[in-house]
Parts: sequence; structure tokens; C-alpha cells
Amino acid sequence: MRFTKMHGTGNDYVYVDCFNGSPPSNLPEVARRISDRHLGVGADGLILICPSEIADARMRMFNADGSEAQMCGNGIRCVAKYVYDHGICQKEQLTIETANGVLPLTLVVRDQRVEQVRVDLGPPILEADRIPTSLPGNPVIDVELPVDGQRFRVSAVSMGNPHCIMFVERLSDELVRGWGPQIEHSDCFPERTNVEFVQVLSRAEVRQRTWERGSGETMACGTGAAAVCVAGALSQRTDRTLLVRLNGGDLAIDWSTRDDHVYKTGPAVEVFSGEWIP
Repeated sequence: MRFTKMHGTGNDYVYVDCFNGSPPSNLPEVARRISDRHLGVGADGLILICPSEIADARMRMFNADGSEAQMCGNGIRCVAKYVYDHGICQKEQLTIETANGVLPLTLVVRDQRVEQVRVDLGPPILEADRIPTSLPGNPVIDVELPVDGQRFRVSAVSMGNPHCIMFVERLSDELVRGWGPQIEHSDCFPERTNVEFVQVLSRAEVRQRTWERGSGETMACGTGAAAVCVAGALSQRTDRTLLVRLNGGDLAIDWSTRDDHVYKTGPAVEVFSGEWIP
């Protein structure tokens, strides 16, 4: 199986071109094995780049634990780069089909290669039953979440996938790696959840670490950065235009007052290609 390793702000996936080959069978098992950072290629998951009847391409993604996910904000930027750079569809305005619908993307191209991608993630989902979560509120902002005898103040937002956002005074491994997996599996999130831990630097800038559903801590989470912007604005901690600093780099987020859509801009990088031999 031919593959390409790519990353968006350090959030790395193994990509398989299904325009020029067939997808592997037993995708959850392949995702688990190829994502292993000691015995496989090493990645946060597996993403298939497929033909689509309603868009320029279709993205299908699997987390490192083999579970299929609806959406990945960093992954979709890399899909767009691959589609353009490898000649599948060389337009600077692309549409990509996801499990969360068809999303439009604007490419920044230099010397015939994509460097940055702006993604229209659509409006945030704020209704508790659609996120989904049993936490109270519509929107679910600054509510109490009980976890293993502790109580945290959190907000919940979906950007096509569920996010639980916690604003903290200081980021730490204890929070991210200690409490992240417990919050991911909280009974308050029936489909599990991504967990964002956020330190506010100013109204226009935050630092973020993410415990990602099905993958553990990742270098970045694009839909998570969008959810943080929404939660920050609704809780009056930040503005609607936000620079999100992640371990793998920076993302620019804009929650537009014009159409209520959240726009995310960031890099997409191709690292190497190879052949996976199970």
C-alpha cells in the first residue's frame, strides 16, 4: 500500500490516495498498526483521499485506536494540499466531502505548491443534544463537569466532532495527560470527546494543548482551536478573531459575525512517501 506522511501544525497522519489505488481492507486494524510510533509508520491516524460524487475529493479518517472520526481540521488542510500538489484537482478553491458535510477550502499556492489552507468549518454546533453531551445549557458554557471526585468548569462545542474546553491558569502534563483521558471517556459525552486545555494570553491569543479522542495528546487540533475560539468568545475571555498557539505551530481562527461560520487558516506539509508492507 502506497502512502504519504503529512502534517498540519504537527498533527500528523498517514494518507492513502484512493484516486490511484484501492483502499486497504480492515481499515480499523490498518489504522492501528500503521499509526504505531514504534512498530508502524507513526501517526495520529489514517486518512483516505477518495473520489466524491459531490465534491472535488472525499476525506475519510481513522484515529490511531482504529475508531472512525467525523472530521479533522488539520487533516483536511493536508488533503487539500495533496489533491492540488499531486494534480488530482488543481483549483485554488476546493471542496472536500467529510462525514460532517462538504467543506470549502481556499489554498495559498507558491511555486505550484500549497503552503497554507483556509478552511470554512461552518457554524459551531452549540445545542447540547447535537454535540452530544448531557451537560446542561444551550450553549454549554462554563458548567460543572464531575470527574472521579473532582469538579471542573468546562464548555462544550461541536465543530462536526465533540470538544470539551477547559480554561486554566497554567497548562501542565497532569491536566492534559492525567485528566484528558478521563474526561474523554466521561459519561457526560456519550460519543467520547476531544479535550482542550487552554491558557489565555490575551483577548487575541491563547495557548492550547489537546487530548484527542482516540489518539491521545496530539501536537495540534484544528477543530479544537476553532471550538476554543467559540468558547472563549461566548465566555467573554477572548475575541472572535484568535491566534491559537499549539505545540506544533500556530493557527489563525476567525468566528465571523457575517455568517456565523468559523474559519481556520494554517500550514500543510508533506513529509515523505513510502510503501506499507503489512
